[in-house]
Amino acid sequence: MTDPLSSGKIKPWHLERCAFVYVRQSDPQQIVKHPESTARQYALVDHAVALGWPRDRVVVIDNDQGKTASTAEGRFGFHYLLGEVALGHGGIILSTEVSRPARCCKDWYQLMELCARFGTLLGDSDGLYDPGHYHDRLLLGLKGMMSEAELHLIKERMNQAKLHKARRGELSYLPSVGSVRMPGGGFAMDPDEEVQAALRLVFDQFDRHPTVYALLRYLVERDLRLPVRSRLLAHRGERSWRQPSYPTLLALLHHPSYAGAYRYGHRAVELTKQQPGRRGTGKQCLPAEECLVLLRDQLPAYSSWERFEANQRKMQANRTNQDALGAPRQGAALLSGLIYCGQCQRRLMVHYKSRPQAATYDCGGDVYLAGPRCQSVSARAVDEVVAEQLLQAAEPAALEASLAAVADIEQERATLRRQWQLKLERADYEAERARRQYHACEPENRLVARTLEQQWEKALEHQRQVQEEFARWQQATPSQLSAPQREAIRGLAADLPALWQAATTTAQDRKQIARLLLERVTVLVDKPSDRVSIKLQWMGGTQTEHTLVRPVARYSQQSDPARLVRRLKELSSKGLSSSEIATKLNAAGFRPVQRAKAFNRAMVLRLQKHLGLSRGVRHGSPEGLGKQEYRPGGLAQQLGVSRDTIKRWMRRGWVNARQDQQGHHIIWADADELRRLRALHRLPRTAANRERLAALTKPKQRPTR
Repeated sequence: MTDPLSSGKIKPWHLERCAFVYVRQSDPQQIVKHPESTARQYALVDHAVALGWPRDRVVVIDNDQGKTASTAEGRFGFHYLLGEVALGHGGIILSTEVSRPARCCKDWYQLMELCARFGTLLGDSDGLYDPGHYHDRLLLGLKGMMSEAELHLIKERMNQAKLHKARRGELSYLPSVGSVRMPGGGFAMDPDEEVQAALRLVFDQFDRHPTVYALLRYLVERDLRLPVRSRLLAHRGERSWRQPSYPTLLALLHHPSYAGAYRYGHRAVELTKQQPGRRGTGKQCLPAEECLVLLRDQLPAYSSWERFEANQRKMQANRTNQDALGAPRQGAALLSGLIYCGQCQRRLMVHYKSRPQAATYDCGGDVYLAGPRCQSVSARAVDEVVAEQLLQAAEPAALEASLAAVADIEQERATLRRQWQLKLERADYEAERARRQYHACEPENRLVARTLEQQWEKALEHQRQVQEEFARWQQATPSQLSAPQREAIRGLAADLPALWQAATTTAQDRKQIARLLLERVTVLVDKPSDRVSIKLQWMGGTQTEHTLVRPVARYSQQSDPARLVRRLKELSSKGLSSSEIATKLNAAGFRPVQRAKAFNRAMVLRLQKHLGLSRGVRHGSPEGLGKQEYRPGGLAQQLGVSRDTIKRWMRRGWVNARQDQQGHHIIWADADELRRLRALHRLPRTAANRERLAALTKPKQRPTR
């Protein structure tokens, strides 16, 4: 045996330190199936003794068995080795391959730097290396890079082999619920009829419900359960019945295997989203068309591929963003998601006020850039016009819709009845099976008989519970509609306006009907007048245009205010009462401002006072006023604004007002105040003008006499 010191690399002070033997296998399968490699690594203890280290100074580090060396995360043996080297306890590190402690250059160079700094040698079956020497350091660096490249090549060969097998549709994986793997290869439909019926029910009902959450409510309200396959290692592949949940339904509707497609490579990892210490972060499920492998008509199908694509588009449209239509919600606005601005072609936003029905369609325009708003219109006024057109379009198909509704209800009840029958059949089978197990047991073996008896009692209790639930459902939901029920459905179809306004018809139902018939609604508001142009783009490409007379705040905004003034003066000159004038104005087709549908006595009185047609002292007359004092009506005429604007300023304290002995308001305003009020009226109400608006709302103090 040669003297180990003759090599020149092993110094006496090396032998005074410990010799570390690093033992590692990449995964547990290698430990079980390749024991010879593990034995070779443990045999390095004898090699260390042959190099001159005492056996009691040889330390075996085997904490990293079954862990890959591509990363230092979770490898406590490697971290322990780094610590011992940094403390100066290591004389040499032995392994079957010098780069076996680390297959990542980052970890490998960290170990090599520590060994060079503290004089620790590295050794394998090829020889000894001193990281402090240039030539050995160069060779160690090459071995580390080759080891990392080898790991990459091995993974790449394995991935390419899997991809090649997947492109043939032969790469096996845990089948989704509803499919089973055949002994000879391939997949087949689950022979359990209850599983098949439950899955088909999900896809059939999603065609009738607008959202996944609506489908979930439907299943939960009817106490329907879905089959779920466990992916836990202890119960991998086992099927159980659970209450449906939102993630379960999403997985069913997004999975292309239920449409007969075989997929592979749908789990992509975006490296920019990964975070240290959090496994699985960054993973995303790719859509079917972006998978590495997608083979259609390879698996048993519960739905057609066309229906699968339609479901994907439906769920994408239900997302709440600028590009998607969005799901129909509970708000009263009928055209949410369908209505667009006729000026900038942006989608109008729905704003709800204190009252649920008081909604407006607003175009934000460049409001986020401190610009003025584009346009705004009352949602109720537009919805009434569009609803009338929808009912006229649907009226020819009312009878067919009623017959289809009857057939649809009976088909749905037949499907639910089939689900209950399968559920009863399973409960009967479980009870009969428990009975047979109990009777097959020897009577003397009470240790087993007692347990089987308890299981039999539980099965009988479950069977009785299912039968009672089915009896209650059958009593509440008969399979066939009665004659009065059929006539009621036909009667509702014949009177579509009553059905549309019925309390049982929800806002979501109305919105769903609008989306079935309309593709887009464009609104253009003529701001100087009360006219609104509405363009309806129907499904199929047909377009119709309509004009709406919207409620306005001032009579000056109406199309022909002079005609109303002339008629009012004419009627007032005849000495008619306010009630009689209101009746004649309504008969002539005149409309009041705001949201009122017809004139009444109070409206006529206010309008007469505003125009100076009423008897007695008018609110706008100069009687009883001092210098630079005005009545609200007189100030409104002076500024060219409406009397309601002056009243609003008075309520907010933006004018210097007082009351006389009769309770009439008197407003003081000199020339400066008049200029301030005119500027206040012209200033746009935007975020950019907030400070200037605050300055203009402060009234000037009246000078004391």
